[in-house]
Amino acid sequence: MPLDQGLVFLLIFSMLLMFIWGKYRYDLVALSALLISVMIGVVSTEDAFSGFSHPAVMTVIAVLIVSKGLMNSGLVDFLAIQMNKVDTKPWVQLSILILAVIFASSFMNNVGALALMMPVAIKMAKKNKQSPSLFLMPLAFGSLLGGMITLVGTPPNIIISSFRAQNVSVPFSMFDFAPVGLAVSFVGALFLLLFSSKLLPKRNASSSNDSAVEIKEYITELKVIKTSSCIGKTLKEFEGLVEGDVMVLVHRRDGQSTAAPALQRKISLDDRIIVEATASDLQDLLDVSGCVLAQSEKLKAESLTSAEIDVVEAVVMADSMLLHKNARQLELRTHYGINLLGVSRQGSRLFKSPERINLRVGDVVMFQGATDRLYDLLNEFDCLPLAPRSLRLDKGRRLFFGVAIFALAILVATFNILPVQISFLIAAVVMVFTKFINLKEMYQSIDWSVVVLLGAIIPVATALETTQGAKTIADTLLSLSSGQTPWLILLLLMLVTMFLSNIINNAAAVLIMAPIALSMATSLQVSVDPFLMGVAISASAAFMTPIGHQSNTLVMGPGGYKFSDYWKLGLPLSLLVLVIGLSVILWVWPL
Repeated sequence: MPLDQGLVFLLIFSMLLMFIWGKYRYDLVALSALLISVMIGVVSTEDAFSGFSHPAVMTVIAVLIVSKGLMNSGLVDFLAIQMNKVDTKPWVQLSILILAVIFASSFMNNVGALALMMPVAIKMAKKNKQSPSLFLMPLAFGSLLGGMITLVGTPPNIIISSFRAQNVSVPFSMFDFAPVGLAVSFVGALFLLLFSSKLLPKRNASSSNDSAVEIKEYITELKVIKTSSCIGKTLKEFEGLVEGDVMVLVHRRDGQSTAAPALQRKISLDDRIIVEATASDLQDLLDVSGCVLAQSEKLKAESLTSAEIDVVEAVVMADSMLLHKNARQLELRTHYGINLLGVSRQGSRLFKSPERINLRVGDVVMFQGATDRLYDLLNEFDCLPLAPRSLRLDKGRRLFFGVAIFALAILVATFNILPVQISFLIAAVVMVFTKFINLKEMYQSIDWSVVVLLGAIIPVATALETTQGAKTIADTLLSLSSGQTPWLILLLLMLVTMFLSNIINNAAAVLIMAPIALSMATSLQVSVDPFLMGVAISASAAFMTPIGHQSNTLVMGPGGYKFSDYWKLGLPLSLLVLVIGLSVILWVWPL
């Protein structure tokens, strides 16, 4: 084995191990792999950043911006309002939810499509006194199925199309994925409707009501009386009167309530102070401060809200600035004026002081703060609200023009008038100029971790080709399946890709497997198209683990799922995708 080929193998193997380990973000791992590949000489300095100018990268950026503009057009509110009118039968509601998320994720980022439908699904579950666990995982899997249908539905399709353009001169068009994607989505949706209720646990998750019941045991309103020793002290000094964890949530004076008040504010007679503290810490606080309980019972979470103050639950997403930090480190009260009331992980509330909990992807957090800023801050934090802000139906004209811009971009790309990255970039710019999305939202809508991942791995994946590493791997797989027919070898390729996509980012899986697929098809002297299509479909079938795709991770906390719940529903669905996907691929794209 040549030295440079061996170095590429070692580098990619090490990168895969780091992805699986998960200690460091995958974009940081990919960027480190790129820098190492330059230092060891397998990627030239001239080509080091060529990946960032790759058409696939620009297409992903444009699709994310256009998706955000489409959300702002009022289309989402329109769909949500219509869905709230549907039949109350759970199977009818689940059917509409799955079909809606499949349709939405066909044309926009599938994580974004899931984010739109999750609050609606949770509301439907609560309305029918159903467990959210019966709705959320089918919804997440539906978003993955829908992404298989079009070129812009998911990054793997975009990458495969660009790879085909580089090696076969012609990219896949907008709806080349549709025959396979529609067949797989139809069968997958039918399976989810028929079997998800039988295979999923009816587990109580941390929906808003459940969390309120749990958190009220720690929220109490205190009244400052004449004999209180805390009069004249600041709220910071008040919190420090006991050694335990005490947090002031609301300060009330003369009928005015202030959430997350400035800790320098001084306490006066007749003030009301709502605090979060355990029973033992509360008793110590009462003894030391001389305050009394304002009510005979603990407060409900509704007592923390008013016309100016709101409480909202949200899921911590993969790119959130809150990850691996706690409220004290972030200084949420000081810098942002909000309180972290509680944290739930995998359906169970964490009883440690919320301010000391280092947050993880998928955690459900309960924030309290000023109503006019709270949702904007959630967007800034990259947290997904689990209950929609008051739904509004924008004027029909704005909705029409938003959908028209999007549809025109689809048509221009479909008829090859312009490449997809150009047509969608034009649509993105038009949406900015027509104020469907402002500049701040435009940059916030871009998943920069995916952009860095793609830009960094593309040169490394290219090195796998140029060093003949992909051919060596392909020849090894072919020798292991010696004497087998090409369709069985294609099935093996899809199995390997599906396995990878369940443990690493699916875009990374495609970038690694696409050169191998090309080499296998070349060695077998068959058409490359079914092999590329097989990689695209199986890379999007990350159903068996919560870490395989962001959609799976997002529903883990709100649904109260355990790691093992995913493969119970995901394994049979993955087998269906393999069987149906392979059959339709061989029919539409014959060997």
